Amino acid sequence: MISYCITDPSYYSDSTEKFSLYIEEIFQSHKVDMISFRDKRGINLEPFIKIFLDICKKYNTPALINSHIDLALKYNFFGVHLTSSQFNKISYAHNKKLFVIVSTHSLEEAKLAQKYGASLITFSPIFHSPNKGKPKGLEALKEVVDNLDIGCIALGGIMSQKEIDSCQKAGSYGFASIRFFANKV
Repeated sequence: MISYCITDPSYYSDSTEKFSLYIEEIFQSHKVDMISFRDKRGINLEPFIKIFLDICKKYNTPALINSHIDLALKYNFFGVHLTSSQFNKISYAHNKKLFVIVSTHSLEEAKLAQKYGASLITFSPIFHSPNKGKPKGLEALKEVVDNLDIGCIALGGIMSQKEIDSCQKAGSYGFASIRFFANKV
């Protein structure tokens, strides 16, 4: 089961120094198989991207960026994590040789992401997660897993090994989280 970390600016604000410490702490405290730089604030992302990629290279970890195909190509990211409103960009990103993860929230979206060429999908929210709507639950996760030929990564409300184990029992290829990785083990 892979572990997929997603960053969040609430843990570092607009400080590149805090960002660097935040990313280093994640790698020092957790097993991270993939990591995505996610920052929706619209600020100048490039100083953060450079720090992010340097640290990912140091830990030999595939680095993705959330939604920004242009920046993924410009900075030679391993891949891109597209939102559920970017289905029309899956094929383009895939054709540009990017590893493509797509956020999905239903079986129909998951099947569509697979059809368009996604490498993996996230399915969320599995458990309660602030401002993310009603949890889908483990049965819905299992249904998605059972109906795809690509890996499904459980996302949403995963805060402990208990939730990770439950997702693994449901057949999830991996788990993704923001808050799990922000906490020190």
